[in-house]
Amino acid sequence: MKLLETSWGKAIGFFAVLLAVIAAVLQHLENCEQTIYTRMTHDLKTLAEDFRQKNKSCFILGASGETGKELLKEIVERKLFSKITLIGRRQLTFEDKAFENLVQEVVDFEKLDDYAAVFQGHDVGYCCLGTTKAKAGADGFIRVDHDYVLKSAELAKAGGCSHFNLESSKGADKTSGFLYLKVKGQVEADIEPLGFERFSIYRPAVLMVDRQESRPTEWFARMVLGPISSMFPTAMSIPIQSVTRAMVANTLIPAGENVEILENKAIYDLGKAPEK
Repeated sequence: MKLLETSWGKAIGFFAVLLAVIAAVLQHLENCEQTIYTRMTHDLKTLAEDFRQKNKSCFILGASGETGKELLKEIVERKLFSKITLIGRRQLTFEDKAFENLVQEVVDFEKLDDYAAVFQGHDVGYCCLGTTKAKAGADGFIRVDHDYVLKSAELAKAGGCSHFNLESSKGADKTSGFLYLKVKGQVEADIEPLGFERFSIYRPAVLMVDRQESRPTEWFARMVLGPISSMFPTAMSIPIQSVTRAMVANTLIPAGENVEILENKAIYDLGKAPEK
């Protein structure tokens, strides 16, 4: 009996230490990213009102994806732009009348140069294009997440776009040994020299969203990270609504740097900023 009690005591002690280590790691991940923006001081309601007066137009790439759909909903509800153009490979259908004035341009991403006119005359561009290696294969993933994105940015710059917003990924690094992070980092680096007046890069962690598209790995990650996110909301994940709200809020706030990178914590903080 004493031996059993000793074994149980050791097991409980081991798991207690393990949980403490995991908690410490998550706490570190939660606080290791610098929030370089002190933007909570801005009156977003006033900024939105001023922004509407400028009659700006925008385009969204990837509006059929989860982030793009949520971003479009946020922009339409806020009524920030006088004209909203969706650029994609197919026409989208909407039941809500709030979306009836959208302009939709269907393009062939393999021949984007033929659609240069579609990218002309927009003040702000949002790029939420993306696929996965599992869905498109390695070559297809690179073509979508790098080639299509870069060519779209080039055409947007030539068409007069001054503020280009790119949804990237936490850990994006062109020198990474992981294909996903390497491609994300490479396209960031390749867009920067285009010289947009403002280039905003968003690097969210795992998106907490119920996708219509099946992504088993991401689904498993959400199942595991769900309970963790309640205690450490930015350590390894982020609600998709926080990302889109941050993209919109950041559009309203006057630029600091020409190139700005918002890491996961900065996105989360900006995404929960209330309109005063």
